[in-house]
Amino acid sequence: MNTDKHSQGPKKEDYLSHIAFDSVIFGFNGKQLKILVLEYQNTGLFALPGGFVKRNESLKDAVTKGVMERTGIEDLYLEQFHTFGNLDRFDSKAMERILEMNGLDIKAHEWLLDRFISIAYYALINFEEVNPIPDPLADSIEWYSLDELPPLMMDHEEIVQKALETLRENLDKKLLGMNLLPTKFTMKELQNAYEKIMGETFKRTAFQRRMLATKNLVRHEKLFTGGAHRAPYLYSFKIK
Repeated sequence: MNTDKHSQGPKKEDYLSHIAFDSVIFGFNGKQLKILVLEYQNTGLFALPGGFVKRNESLKDAVTKGVMERTGIEDLYLEQFHTFGNLDRFDSKAMERILEMNGLDIKAHEWLLDRFISIAYYALINFEEVNPIPDPLADSIEWYSLDELPPLMMDHEEIVQKALETLRENLDKKLLGMNLLPTKFTMKELQNAYEKIMGETFKRTAFQRRMLATKNLVRHEKLFTGGAHRAPYLYSFKIK
């Protein structure tokens, strides 16, 4: 909801009817996978960052601007992955509560109580390199690990699961395009990243064969630590 502390909330005439967006922002630091979730002010309601589309802006601009306003994170690369439009994907009571707790007139914002089709986006970033800032509607915005997610409003848990499925299907491309690992890394570090995001374990030799077969890796010198164990090779992603 694009608003600020001095506004009267979004006006119906400024926005496209029944169109919204939601974003699943994954954070990964090479060891843990987390999701960014906000808590609406004084409601105990948890949700994904989202918003609406103005009549005079493109969907892409609305999402880029809206996510920045809701999270404080700039220059975020978001990919569209699914559209959600189930008949039950609205909760008028929850929205009434959000409006009421933020001092917004329910009658004037009655259009927000209706059902919206939501276009969903996802992103993958290093959560250690950003400092999310909650917008005026939220008490907090925090990183949560997958197994510690709070109950999310409406169909946001379904959105998270679909986003996770999409991330896992495109993990090769995502890790290749993002700086989520050291410039040079060991095969063990790469395997750990895959296991944490995929939620499963892999046999070391099979994983190594699969990664080398992608032709996306460049092998470098060995990593000597002075220990008695055999030194592993370092790798980097091939720049395309």
